[in-house]
Amino acid sequence: MAAESSTKGTAGTDGIEAVGLVREFKKGPRAVDGIDLRVEPGEIYGFLGPNGAGKSTTVLMLTTLLPPTAGTARVGGFDIVKEGSRVRSAIGAALQEAALDPLLTGNEHMRLQTSLHGLDKAERESRGAELLERVGLTKAADRKVGGYSGGMKRRLDLALALAHQPRILFLDEPTTGLDIQSRTALWEEVARLAAEDGVTVFLTTQYLEEADVLADRVGIIDHGHIVAEGTPAELKAQIGRPTVEAVPRDPGEREHTAAVLARFGEPADSGTKGAAVLLAGGDAGLAEVVRALDGEGIKIETLQLHAPSLDDVFLAKTGRSLEGADEATGEAEDALAETGAAEAA
Repeated sequence: MAAESSTKGTAGTDGIEAVGLVREFKKGPRAVDGIDLRVEPGEIYGFLGPNGAGKSTTVLMLTTLLPPTAGTARVGGFDIVKEGSRVRSAIGAALQEAALDPLLTGNEHMRLQTSLHGLDKAERESRGAELLERVGLTKAADRKVGGYSGGMKRRLDLALALAHQPRILFLDEPTTGLDIQSRTALWEEVARLAAEDGVTVFLTTQYLEEADVLADRVGIIDHGHIVAEGTPAELKAQIGRPTVEAVPRDPGEREHTAAVLARFGEPADSGTKGAAVLLAGGDAGLAEVVRALDGEGIKIETLQLHAPSLDDVFLAKTGRSLEGADEATGEAEDALAETGAAEAA
């Protein structure tokens, strides 16, 4: 390994920056094909894409577990190739498969992890107890992990990733397979980490709702390329304006309803019973529409607002829906297998 320098990258000591990052496997296409990305300190960055799109391979490179074929990246101000040990000291990572020993308890896992990070005995005990309480595992701390539910294991894995108080946290599909209660609990903790502790979070996910709820900005990757990037609101705005549709209680009021709605935007497709427009002022104009209809004395049977979603964005940018793209290629497994083979050679 080359000598490590203390030069900080332009993304800052708590940010992530990649330029032209490539990972090409010997027996396959480029899993990551020259991506550029930047995550600001304290930001939650959602990385969306179907299985095989390059999400996990990107995470493995940024966490120094897989060397890039080309390009550069700095994490926490350090080069992922030349300053790998410094990158690892700055980050925490909870990857797709939690590396937990079913014969150890939650407390024993925390003691082991904090010991590996060099915390003294008193600090190990206090830090372990604090983190287990934070993720809601205090009552289960002395139980063997083999008896934990999937949600409990993911929450323990998150606590272990936070043992050394990292400035940057990588979460690779952390809620896959979890029930909604466990998923919501993990969302709340991730949001708290960013808002209260200033932790930078790089979150890969296949759940559109997860990205919409948590992420400050979203990047969509498909076939190794970032095909869209921006805040959830910006990406939705690229697809189109929200549509409001009104169905009058009296069918004879349909034309009158259409005339009122026309004040607020362009006509849009609707059912045979109602009228619809693309709201020129966005969904903030819905209240004005309601007041106008009421002012004209039109009794409304149903009023619906159809807003663009991240699913619409993904479909527009990739030509397929996220949930329908389950042609799993096992990119993470392939990447780790190739890395292991290279190290053994």
